[in-house]
Amino acid sequence: MSSLPSMLNSFWLWREVYIKLGISNPAYKYWKETPNIKLNNKYLFIQKQTLPQKYDYIESKLTDLSGYLPIKFASDQLHVNEHIFSYEKMRLYKEFEYKFVADVKFVNIRKFFRENGIRVGKNSFVQLGKLEDLDLSAEAIFYKLKNDYAIVVYD
Repeated sequence: MSSLPSMLNSFWLWREVYIKLGISNPAYKYWKETPNIKLNNKYLFIQKQTLPQKYDYIESKLTDLSGYLPIKFASDQLHVNEHIFSYEKMRLYKEFEYKFVADVKFVNIRKFFRENGIRVGKNSFVQLGKLEDLDLSAEAIFYKLKNDYAIVVYD
């Protein structure tokens, strides 16, 4: 399966960490043994099991993000407007599972892929959209969803 649905399996949302610890936002910059990633130049995540020993007690109280992605990053990766994850009036909104962590909205991409039988390779390009807006080619794998939406996977 693509790395997309499992991208955050081994990471914590930094915002949640520093709020629960009551420390300053840039503290992670001084933790040389704590790898981090930034998505959309907005969301910062730090790797699980790498917090300084002084703070590792907090890990049991943090939210597991396995299978989830921030809605802005998910919309960019699926090449779809962010509104699909933001408003209940959107036709596919209820097809996804959501979670709020420290005021950041996440969408469960892994569950959606599994429920719809969508298989993607590690380097696949994935596009979600209305049927008439999708570009199809002979190499693409097509998955029809509800309400005139589909996903196309290009390997």
